[in-house]
Amino acid sequence: MGLLDGKVAVVTGAGGGLGREHALALAAEGAAVVVNDLGGARDGSGSGAAMADQVVDQIKAAGGEAAPNYDNVSTVEGGESILASALDAFGQVDILINNAGILRDKSFAKTTEDLWDPVVAVHLKGTYCVTRPVFLHMKERGAGGVIINTSSTSGLNGNFGQCNYGAAKAGIAGFTRCLALEGERYGIRCHILAPVAHTRLTEDLPGFDSDKAAAAYDPKLVSPLLVYLASDLAKDMNGKTFLAGGGRIAEMKVVTADGLTKKEDGGLWSAAEIGAKMSAGEILLPE
Repeated sequence: MGLLDGKVAVVTGAGGGLGREHALALAAEGAAVVVNDLGGARDGSGSGAAMADQVVDQIKAAGGEAAPNYDNVSTVEGGESILASALDAFGQVDILINNAGILRDKSFAKTTEDLWDPVVAVHLKGTYCVTRPVFLHMKERGAGGVIINTSSTSGLNGNFGQCNYGAAKAGIAGFTRCLALEGERYGIRCHILAPVAHTRLTEDLPGFDSDKAAAAYDPKLVSPLLVYLASDLAKDMNGKTFLAGGGRIAEMKVVTADGLTKKEDGGLWSAAEIGAKMSAGEILLPE
């Protein structure tokens, strides 16, 4: 018996890297998997069926169930078609993993519109385009579900040269926190994943450009967390953010300091007063 027997999962960007490992791990626990991948290059250019097909074949060879989908996540039509593929193949969707992504890194001074728009379209809009039809399906079906959206430490903590990618990934985190609140009444649990893994998107980034990093940050080390979150083992958990990679799993939080509330003068601070309190460490979080 698998943890996900009888469940149907959709994984976007599942033709390689993290998505591939997610799809294989979900299938190994009994889920039927729709393997979505446009089949393009790292920068989002091009398309093809080979990447998705290879993962489907691997799942089937291991005795699992899978179906391919080659739609572009960054369009409303693509998102609706991904759901249609799942319904045609398996009749339902219980789990959605939004993982598809591209990179077009440049320092901000060199980030032109053609580098900004496609990254935001695939990551942030793509998460919306796929999630909305699946969320409505889960709501109308009345059996709940799990949606896990892929953010990044670049969006949650920041990273040089990734203002476009970081903005999109931070947007995904905010989107998911709101969606978790809305989905709770329908039994739809939503989580945020910030993975740390050696994939074709990260292989030439500082800290990942070595054989040692490739072994230490194998993407398969991230996927067990998704299996857990998608299963009934985590049925009472919702709206969480996790970092996962290199064997480490850690919850991440947006933290607000206690701060100070001025009661005099109707709560109106002067800049000098704020400066004094900042210097005294009474507003800032402790280091």
